[in-house]
Amino acid sequence: MRHIISLIMENESGALSRVAGLFSARGYNIESLTVAPTEDPSLSRMTIVTFGSEEIIEQITKQLNKLVDVVKLADITEGNHIERELMLIKVRATDAQQRSEMKRLTDIFRGRIIDVTDTTYVIELTGTCEKLDAFIEAIDNDNIMETVRSGVSGIARGEKSLGLNTN
Repeated sequence: MRHIISLIMENESGALSRVAGLFSARGYNIESLTVAPTEDPSLSRMTIVTFGSEEIIEQITKQLNKLVDVVKLADITEGNHIERELMLIKVRATDAQQRSEMKRLTDIFRGRIIDVTDTTYVIELTGTCEKLDAFIEAIDNDNIMETVRSGVSGIARGEKSLGLNTN
């Protein structure tokens, strides 16, 4: 089962390496990883997407909680949450027909064309992983030149929060 593990950790050198090392040492795969400083520059928020049974996820969270750098941790897939991913995709747009089709698909998926050249478009799209995958599927594979995805960022809905000043 897919899980999104979100954690607050000390923003210092080597912290990311220790988290990644924990996964690789136990043979667990990280499907996606995002990390950036929070409103407190001494802390970072990391979001990890991984797959595993309930037992494996429990083992992972226990091991992560043992790391000195980890301040607070939650498996946000256990409750209502919002997740988003950013994708930049460069596509061929060499003739009027390709340009028209790319504009149409971009509008359908509520994306934005953020760069235009004589032969290419760069399209920005945000949404769930499924939405981004569907966009890729909708485009002729021969027209895709490059794809960059940020990885999942997620947050719990409602009053539940990973922030240090709350539950």
